[in-house]
Amino acid sequence: MSKTGLMLIVLSLAVTAYLFSQIPNVRDPIALFSQFLGSVALIMMAWAQLMATRLPFVEPVFGGMDRVYVLHKWSGVTAMTMLMLHDTIDAEMDGLGRETLLVELGETLGELSLYGLLILAVISVATFIPYHMWRWTHRVMGVFFAGGAFHYMVELKPFDAFSDPVGLVVTGFCAVGLLSYAYTLMPAAARRGKAYEVTAINRSGGATEITLNAKGRGLRHQPGQFAVFHFGVQGLTEPHPFSLCARPNDDRSLRITAKPLGDFTHRLCRDLAVGTRVRVQGPFGRFTRRSGKKPEVWVAGGIGITPFLAWAEALDGADTQPVHLFWAVRSRDEAPLLAQVEAAVRAHPSITLHLRESADGHRVTPELIASAADMTSAKVWFCGPATMRRDLMRGLAIHGLSARRFHYEEFEFRTGVGMKRLAAWLGKRLVERLAERGSSA
Repeated sequence: MSKTGLMLIVLSLAVTAYLFSQIPNVRDPIALFSQFLGSVALIMMAWAQLMATRLPFVEPVFGGMDRVYVLHKWSGVTAMTMLMLHDTIDAEMDGLGRETLLVELGETLGELSLYGLLILAVISVATFIPYHMWRWTHRVMGVFFAGGAFHYMVELKPFDAFSDPVGLVVTGFCAVGLLSYAYTLMPAAARRGKAYEVTAINRSGGATEITLNAKGRGLRHQPGQFAVFHFGVQGLTEPHPFSLCARPNDDRSLRITAKPLGDFTHRLCRDLAVGTRVRVQGPFGRFTRRSGKKPEVWVAGGIGITPFLAWAEALDGADTQPVHLFWAVRSRDEAPLLAQVEAAVRAHPSITLHLRESADGHRVTPELIASAADMTSAKVWFCGPATMRRDLMRGLAIHGLSARRFHYEEFEFRTGVGMKRLAAWLGKRLVERLAERGSSA
């Protein structure tokens, strides 16, 4: 994760805290603190909305897109925490003027936004919710963010939202968040991206290999990166990320591989046809090979072979450093892209392929990897399931591999520490708030 992005977020909060501390003649500091918490919630939601745009500057500022998704998630978690505290601590101040219909409307929208965000947050962090519903909740969250921003604009507070320094900062972030949300609502064709067309579909090893040709300039990518694809087929219109499993070509054609692991990929492998128009955003990601003099180990789990195939195909005669490619599959018959991987290995003698079939009891273990390369000096790149990654990291550390020499990307964007506990806490808090609302009615 980029330190630049983290520093910008911390700086935005620090500046806001300082400006709040400079507000003169505050009669109720506790209420002012509650308003500060509400402002922090709006700022963090604005950052989350900005990251969701996937605009060209997002990765350079915040790091690889996989890290951007993680930071986006925790920005939302922080915003919800601040919002709950803001709701718990009374933010009303006496002596600021009379409540008008506009102020009452803002209070109503603020409370509705709180309930809406709580409900959607519970749905969002529950990983058993289908992807299409999870994505829908993210789109609707922007509506409640707009309601919260309106609440901030019109509520009675000891500063002006459009002239005082602290007001301008928070209002500016609200504007950025709303513009970012509006951008994400635009049709795929109106946003940044390149036009492609599906030109070939091949099925092997339980996976579907898709070749796409550019209808124009196309993307310029590096081996190991991924892109977000918008397929112009009913039922497949939701954007979906795929690793680019071919080396860059002069004609900027792309190749991706889909394995039917969920509802979307099942439909894609079943319904996609040659001639389908596709909108592609990217490239994204920092999972790119940095060659050197140290031993290299590539570890793939199943469909995680795709970036390593692109790496292997992109090797040239100058790459003579030995590479050990460990690939965990259920069986040889179910290994996707096996023919292409073996062809790339034959073309580059520096690569040694270790195909491990779990159906025969053969697995990729830390001991096996350590027997092939010296873990005190080797660099390891991994692409596969998170559970496998964590097991290997723990095991290889025992053999001398440091964390900074174990490289991977967070492809499971909806997982994270504490998400089940957070969902339970948010659900409990929502029930309590509804009960309080009912008893006071």
